[in-house]
Amino acid sequence: MFPIRDHNPSQRTPYVTYALIAVNVAVFLSYWPFLEGGELNQFFAEWAMTPHRIINGAQLETLFTSMFLHGGVMHLLGNMLFLWIFGDNLEDRFGHAWFLAFYLASGLLAAAAQILIDPFSLSPMVGASGAIAGVMGGYLLLFPKAKVDILIIFIVFFKIFPIPAWITLGIWFGLQLFNGVAQSADGIAYMAHVGGFIGGLAFTIPLWLQLGGRDFWKTTDGRPPNPEAKYKYARSNIPKIRRK
Repeated sequence: MFPIRDHNPSQRTPYVTYALIAVNVAVFLSYWPFLEGGELNQFFAEWAMTPHRIINGAQLETLFTSMFLHGGVMHLLGNMLFLWIFGDNLEDRFGHAWFLAFYLASGLLAAAAQILIDPFSLSPMVGASGAIAGVMGGYLLLFPKAKVDILIIFIVFFKIFPIPAWITLGIWFGLQLFNGVAQSADGIAYMAHVGGFIGGLAFTIPLWLQLGGRDFWKTTDGRPPNPEAKYKYARSNIPKIRRK
């Protein structure tokens, strides 16, 4: 179950979103096909963010470089999908330069949250998901009722459902918070996601107030201010049962 697109077209070309996706892909391709085993571990030791080293004042540049590293193909594709779905609308509202600043600030706050929760960890953290979580938090504040198409795959059939963004993003945030509090041992930095999401939402509040705050919600009813995109849905092979 994961989002594949939203119904919220942007009014301007999201150059920064496209550039961030391109940079993440380019950086990944620059090392992943050529490094393995110990070489890859050494590469991450040098360029990924390690909380214990940061609190000792070392490798501070990794707070930024870690945002552009990924631990595998699916890690990269998942993050870029979320950035592609939600990034263009935030960039549309913030403007190109402010959106880039917003993205990087969300990533830094995500890293800070992970350091705060586990300051003596020697495990390197990689991925753009903290910054992208910030994008999702900002999206939730501005467009809580925007439709997001969710693809549900269940063994032999699949179905696309359009549901409000507040449900999609609310469930996602709840899962990150639950796993972070439970200290899940699956190697995912859940509290970085939580910190990025909360930071992105907080960073968007000034823009939301500038747009009118509650009046903005009243005007749009929480939906995109632009005409919603319409998609043709593929027929599902789930049989329909008619009421008698």
